[in-house]
Amino acid sequence: MRILQINSAFYSRGGADKVFLSTVSLLEKNGHEVLIFTTQDSRNEISAYDKYFVGQNNVRQLTLLGKIIHLPKFIYNRNAYSKLKQLIDEERPEIAHIHLFLGAFTTSILRLLNSRNIPIVLTVHDYRLICPAYLFLNGKGEICEACRTGHYINCLLKRCSENMISQSLVLALDAYFRKYFIKPVTIIDKFLFVCRFSMLKHIEYNSKYQIKSTVLYNFIPNLRIIEPVKKKGNYFLYFGRLSPEKGIEALIRAAKISNVNLKIAGTGIFEEQYRRFSTSKIELLGYQSGKELATLIANSLFVVVPSINYENNPMSIIESYALGKPVIGSQIGSIPEIIENNRTGFLFKSGDYVDLSNVLNKATNITDEDYLEMSKNARNFVEKYFDPEKHYSDLIKIYNELLS
Repeated sequence: MRILQINSAFYSRGGADKVFLSTVSLLEKNGHEVLIFTTQDSRNEISAYDKYFVGQNNVRQLTLLGKIIHLPKFIYNRNAYSKLKQLIDEERPEIAHIHLFLGAFTTSILRLLNSRNIPIVLTVHDYRLICPAYLFLNGKGEICEACRTGHYINCLLKRCSENMISQSLVLALDAYFRKYFIKPVTIIDKFLFVCRFSMLKHIEYNSKYQIKSTVLYNFIPNLRIIEPVKKKGNYFLYFGRLSPEKGIEALIRAAKISNVNLKIAGTGIFEEQYRRFSTSKIELLGYQSGKELATLIANSLFVVVPSINYENNPMSIIESYALGKPVIGSQIGSIPEIIENNRTGFLFKSGDYVDLSNVLNKATNITDEDYLEMSKNARNFVEKYFDPEKHYSDLIKIYNELLS
C-alpha cells in the first residue's frame, strides 16, 4: 500500500511527532511504501521526498504587523497546496494519514486530497479543531470552553494563546475561516482519537464527529524488547515540555512540602523560570532523550504527570509503563483513563499541590510488595492497550475499510 503520512515536522519535538515517526517506521517495517509530506527543517530525518517539503510558516515570533501580513498564508497555505499537488501527481498515494497540519499546511491540503478522491485519516493529537488555542486554557491558565458556541472571538477576548492579543487574534481568525469555508469534519473520512476523553469532547461540540470517529491508542515501538525495571528508585521524575499547562509549578511546590527528591527533564519557554526553584533535592536536567531518558525513567520511583489542561493520552505515561514504572497523574482529561488509581499509579486533584504532596508522601512510603504489584500492573496495562502489533492490525483495518 502506498501511504502518505503528513505531519508538520519530521523530527521529534513532542508526543505527536513521536507518534508520527513511529507510525512511519511501523508501516515500513510491515512492507508498505510510506510517502512523507512535512515542512523543511535542518533537524528533519533524511527522506527521499524532501523536494516536496514546504517552507516554514511560523508566525508565532513575528510582530503584530508581521502576523497580519502573513495571516493569509497561516489560514490557507497555497504553497502547501502546490507542493502536495506535485507529490500526488508524481507519487500517486492511495491514502493519506494526517497528524499535525493546522498552521503549517492549513486546510488547503484537505481540499486537494478531497478533490483527488484520496481517503483522509486524521490522528487527533490535540483540540485545535474545536478550541482555537488547542489547550482549552485561557490566558490566565484556567480551563476554558467559552468557544463551545462557535463564537471564537472569545479566544481573543480571553487571550487564550500565551496571554497574547496578537497570537490569540490569529488563531481566532483561523477558526472562523474553518467554520465558514473549509470544515474538516465534513472532509476528513476518519478521525482517530488517541483517547476516549478527546473523542467524546469533540462529539460533544459537534455531533458530526460521531459516525466518523474511533479510539486508536498510541503504541510503544519495540515494546516486546523493552525490559521493565521493578526496583524502587529514590526520586520522582517529570519529563516533557516545560510550559505552564503541564503543572510543573504545583509539582515543585508539592516536592518542597514533602521534602522529596525530584528530577525535571525537558526544555521549554519556562525553563529559566523553573530553574530558579532548583535546590539540592530539585534538579532541572534540561532536554533528555534516548538511552539517557530511558535510564532516568527506569531508575525513578514514580513518574509524575501533573498537567492542569485536558491532556490527550500523554506519551510520558505509557513510556513509563513500558519500563515498569507506575505514574502519579492529575485527575483531568484522559489521564484517569490511563492511570488506574492504586493499581498502575496514583491520581490527585489537578492543580492542587497540597493533594499532590500527600500523594508523593504516600508513594514514598509504599511497601516493596505493593510497589512490585503496581509495577507489574503498569507493564500489563501497556501490553494490553499499547502493543505495536495490535496498533498495526487496527490501523490497517481502518485503511482497508476506507479504500474499499
